[in-house]
Amino acid sequence: MEIVMMPSLKLFQGVRRCRQEFGREMASISNLTNILPRRFRASVCTLSCSLGEDVHPTKPNSYFPKRGETLELVCESLAFKGKGLCKVTKTGFVVLCDRALPGEHFIGRVTRKKGNYAEVTKVKTITPPPDIVDAPCLYAPYCGGCKTQNLSYQAQLRAKEDQARDLLIHVGKFSREQVQLHNVMKPIVPCHIQFHYRNKMEFSFGPQRWLPKESLQDRNDDAGNENYALGLHAPGFFDKILNVDKCLLQSDPANKVLAAIQECWRDPQLGFSPYNVYSHKGFLKHLMLRTGRDVTTGLSEVMVNFVTSSYQPELLKFLVDKVSAFPEVVSVINNVNTSVGNTSVGEEEYTLYGKSSITETLRGLTFQISANSFFQTNTSQAEVLYKLIEDCAGVRGDGSEIVLDLFCGTGTIGLTLAKSVRHVYGYEVVPQAIRDARLNAKINGIQNATFVQGDLNKIDENFGKNFPKPDIVISDPNRPGMHMKLIKFLLNLRAPRIVYVSCNPATCARDLDFLCHGVEEQNIKGSYKLTSLQPVDMFPHTPHIECVCLLELQ
Repeated sequence: MEIVMMPSLKLFQGVRRCRQEFGREMASISNLTNILPRRFRASVCTLSCSLGEDVHPTKPNSYFPKRGETLELVCESLAFKGKGLCKVTKTGFVVLCDRALPGEHFIGRVTRKKGNYAEVTKVKTITPPPDIVDAPCLYAPYCGGCKTQNLSYQAQLRAKEDQARDLLIHVGKFSREQVQLHNVMKPIVPCHIQFHYRNKMEFSFGPQRWLPKESLQDRNDDAGNENYALGLHAPGFFDKILNVDKCLLQSDPANKVLAAIQECWRDPQLGFSPYNVYSHKGFLKHLMLRTGRDVTTGLSEVMVNFVTSSYQPELLKFLVDKVSAFPEVVSVINNVNTSVGNTSVGEEEYTLYGKSSITETLRGLTFQISANSFFQTNTSQAEVLYKLIEDCAGVRGDGSEIVLDLFCGTGTIGLTLAKSVRHVYGYEVVPQAIRDARLNAKINGIQNATFVQGDLNKIDENFGKNFPKPDIVISDPNRPGMHMKLIKFLLNLRAPRIVYVSCNPATCARDLDFLCHGVEEQNIKGSYKLTSLQPVDMFPHTPHIECVCLLELQ
């Protein structure tokens, strides 16, 4: 799961309460995490863990830079959201800098003070990092999609592996001996396709294209429609769109479609207006491009999804005719979203050309992908990931085992195991995903899989009564990880094996701690031994890390 986790409102409220309690005195990272509710600590701990043991300033609370102050810094590692994690010389004070790379020596200016650390912007590089490379993408310096394109791929892998290891030790509370000498932590699995690996990209329309500071002199406010933007959000802004003509992460056929739309949609005679998030006026909201494969020919299939504020098929006709001329385009969809929110999921959906879905194959199975279906966005690396999950599950293959598939999405993991087990029971909160899972089971002739819609964060004492005790549990939560209710359920269930698949190594380490070491303040004892943790790079040039963990009942 590739979505970046934003800190919850409760986390911010917890931090605010801490600041009120201590007035203007700034707590260290470890003190702050001890005060916060335990389930929120992993988000903050990411900062401290990335520095390893030496986190605290040499003189605690004796140094704090002022806003606007310039500092000479060296980036030591990459931390939360891929920001460079640095320490102020001779103080150990932690600062974060966007787009600073490990080993880079630079001057930074303090822009924000955040209690126990500060954020800086890079002013000048003194010595470039040793692993710097030329980023092939024109938009890499400004786009938030892949911040580390200018870091060699081997260095990216090292940074991700180090981050996963440090979190396992400091948040998961596993000893360095357990992690390293006992071979619990495995070397990261690289992604052999580093560009054009995404099968889904979402672009946004906007009335004013965002320009970086060095290009502001090129702005022409009298250019009218030429100032319209279709692209990606500038990092940290919901209302600023960086115009993008080509994205090196999506497929070549999808880039052809994007270029064709960019070529014509601003023409005043066509009558298109981009949606304005402030006035809530405008027609075009988002453009989603999905790429699959024809299961018979193996050729690319592209779905074009226009998200609009109203249903006006006659207005879209020109663009529909334009994109459907590409042989790879087999589906053109219109999601109508009348709300003022910035989501691409519509209340209504219409098929304007071709099929209502595209297909993809994974681990020998065929999957139907609709406009809003969840599907692993890197199909090639998903093959690698799911093979690792199968190996961790250790299915005997005699058709006797029960699998409980938690956060099952559209059923991809459970269905790949179904052929070797007695039955798969999948649970997922999203109704559309459950419908897709049932359809995928039907398409592949799988009859030993049951998919149930339900919120795993709100389970009660009746959960578990509708399926037999599983031999294997697969848990693939989103970035916040598992709720304590579910962790307690799993500890009481005592399934022989749990395969934990995570897209957030911080919350993953926290949940592994609970499952293996228990929760002392709640008098909960851990029941599992962590046998292996395998990091997988699903998304090169981004800070995201996937982990596959095997836990065995003690």
